[in-house]
Amino acid sequence: MTTALILIDLMPRIVALPLAPHSGEEVLARCRRLAEVFRASGRPVVLVRVERPGVAEQPPGSGFVDGLVRPGDIVVVKRTVGAFHDTGLDDQLRRRGVASVVLAGLVTTMGVESTARAASDHGYEVEFVADAMSGFTADEHDFTVERIFPRFGEVRNAADYE
Repeated sequence: MTTALILIDLMPRIVALPLAPHSGEEVLARCRRLAEVFRASGRPVVLVRVERPGVAEQPPGSGFVDGLVRPGDIVVVKRTVGAFHDTGLDDQLRRRGVASVVLAGLVTTMGVESTARAASDHGYEVEFVADAMSGFTADEHDFTVERIFPRFGEVRNAADYE
């Protein structure tokens, strides 16, 4: 059974938002480290970013944070909140024998939660890296991590993957 790391919306314009309980930069640093650990063990790393549909040009800061994408990574561009709808992500994961996913990134109650629900619907085992994600408010993040995510999978911290 292969486990993939899925990092959600680590884009300059989202990392720069006022987030809580962890800053975007703190989340980014933990996500970078998680990606290194997964790559070193030969497990897939999926990087997801959003593009607004129906606009001629994306807002500044809509690409990935510099240096995040590495050769061999799976890159997904979504046009909805979650990473599975109409992106081919499920096919990419199945081809690599992925049965479980580890989720981190931004924002807890939006892209991460939506992707988690779809991953569960697709039959993947799901893990959450609580300190490698953050919300618009600490209350939203904490409620989701403590009350919602345990219904879908295991909640861990970045240090658990070292």
